[in-house]
Amino acid sequence: MNSFFETGYTIDQLHEAYARRAVSVTDVMRQFFDYARIHDASIGAFLELFEQEGMARAATLDAEQERRDASSPLPPLFGVPVAIKDNMLYARHHASAASKILEHHISAYTGTAVQKLLDAGAVIIGRTNLDEFAMGSSTEYSAFGVTRNPYDPEKVPGGSSGGSAAAVAGNMVLASLGSDTGGSIRQPAGLCGVVGLKPTYGAVSRYGLMALASSLDQIGPLAKTVRDAARVFSVITGQDPLDATSAPATYENLFINRAAVKKKVLGVPREYFIDGMDADVAVAVRGVIDRFVKDGFVIKEISLPHTQYALSCYYIILPAEASSNLARFDGVRYSRLTDVPVDAGLLDVYRLQKGMGYGDEPTRRILLGTFVLSSGYYDAYYAKAQKVRRLILDDFQKAFDDGVDAMLTPVTPTTAFRIGEKKDNPLSMYLSDIFTIPVNLAGLPALSLPVGSGFSKTNMPINFQIIGKHFDERTILSLGDYYEAHLKPTA
Repeated sequence: MNSFFETGYTIDQLHEAYARRAVSVTDVMRQFFDYARIHDASIGAFLELFEQEGMARAATLDAEQERRDASSPLPPLFGVPVAIKDNMLYARHHASAASKILEHHISAYTGTAVQKLLDAGAVIIGRTNLDEFAMGSSTEYSAFGVTRNPYDPEKVPGGSSGGSAAAVAGNMVLASLGSDTGGSIRQPAGLCGVVGLKPTYGAVSRYGLMALASSLDQIGPLAKTVRDAARVFSVITGQDPLDATSAPATYENLFINRAAVKKKVLGVPREYFIDGMDADVAVAVRGVIDRFVKDGFVIKEISLPHTQYALSCYYIILPAEASSNLARFDGVRYSRLTDVPVDAGLLDVYRLQKGMGYGDEPTRRILLGTFVLSSGYYDAYYAKAQKVRRLILDDFQKAFDDGVDAMLTPVTPTTAFRIGEKKDNPLSMYLSDIFTIPVNLAGLPALSLPVGSGFSKTNMPINFQIIGKHFDERTILSLGDYYEAHLKPTA
């Protein structure tokens, strides 16, 4: 039998095979682990595979299937192999955020989104690599090694959810969870050619997610198709009493019919087509817009004038919140020291911790955040950035109020770049997220999905982005699904 992963099964197809009892969870999971053990050696998407536990859960699910009446529906993610980013808590499992500080940390409880996966029948098969504490755009800043792009191992998979994206793109799982603070789901989805959904801020509980920037972070799915991403999203969404920022939004049906989709007005922000973009990317995304036009959609050019300030605004707000959130990892509460003298003072402990702390990128951002929050600089930087953030949100709101239902934009200005190419140039690295950051600042939902074949001269994936109104994931998912079904070019 061909591997489900080699033949590119979707969650829908696997779910249907389980419903027919054509396959067992044990068979599927055995294929996965055999495949992942070989192929991840050259990619490095996973920090750890939960093989023994995964096979035990598969046997339990098969036993449940035997007892289930043939006519009763299966849970939505029954027997689906899913990976989680290593900044999400899963009780009695390691959660290190790809840092040396938390290398041996064991989660005391399970985060809400992860628990919802389990309740829906998923098999969590491992934790994926990321940039340390989710700070980065290439997964080169992990303390445990670089993750490589499955399309070209000499190139990055994007970040910070690079491991989650590479696991899906490398056919090692059917879906994964990532976190998106400034594009960390959508950008790696774009560089790896998979689907990534950044939900509306508050649509998915952040309980059990290691906080980077609390007003920006959001958990979301990566998958092979829009329908698979929607299936995972429908499982993890919902208000959570353990997260005060989660919202009471309901999503009964995530797709609307073809006639309703074609009535949507799509905005194209002129600020998202800038000098310095790869010609391949510009041509590919313009090609997507042309396909919507030729199919009868109304396209409206719009302006989001404060977009030009988004990057600067973000790199004040994010470091400020990060410096506060990450202060707990000072080497005292989460210490790697095993033999501290009884009479050691605080300064002695800090000296002993030398070399056991943050990597370069977290250090850079924490120092910047501490600076912008310091006395005399708070009003000049942080307070002003929050005012600009409001203007960025107002730009989006004005466009929506003027009749635009969703927006079409690029995801990244370039295709995947070479490992090491931008690591020593932080500003160049930060520009990788120039098209994704405004969405987080505004708290909007956005979908990253592949353009299709035949656009990149380097044979690397190119994605485009659909941005929607607050809590209107239904529209962007419906548009994405319509594109995949009717407009996406194939080889």
